[in-house]
Amino acid sequence: MKYLIYILGFFFFLWSCSSTQKAEEVMDLNISEEEKQAFNAKGEDTVRIADDSTEYEIIIIDPGFYSWLNSIAKPRGYYSQHFLENRNQIYVINWNQRVLNPFRYDSNLYEMQIDYQSNIDYGYEVNYKLYNYFLYFQRKYRQRLGPFYPRLN
Repeated sequence: MKYLIYILGFFFFLWSCSSTQKAEEVMDLNISEEEKQAFNAKGEDTVRIADDSTEYEIIIIDPGFYSWLNSIAKPRGYYSQHFLENRNQIYVINWNQRVLNPFRYDSNLYEMQIDYQSNIDYGYEVNYKLYNYFLYFQRKYRQRLGPFYPRLN
């Protein structure tokens, strides 16, 4: 009986390892040729995310984001500010956790923490660009920052 428990435990361990691996392999994002071109676009590589009426800003230096934002991302007004704020809050928490774990996550991808507080109104433009950067980042680098599948529709 004791050996049966060990054998069942061993098979459960093997099953849990294989199911995790399959979950990561399932992330097929259906990236179009147009999106691949946007990822690799040359030109402006710095995007300033700021609202002129506030003192908050984020500067993103990632070649391809500007092109992706203007050609692939959904247009302004597609999402409500409430939706963007909720998603950004989740993505920022996961992002910051990864910044704090450089041995587990690539420190070249997760370099700096993002100070995003839910009690501050950053405005639509900041939330729109930040949300789209998270989508771009997840799709380009095949990362997953939350429970949501990083899709475009």
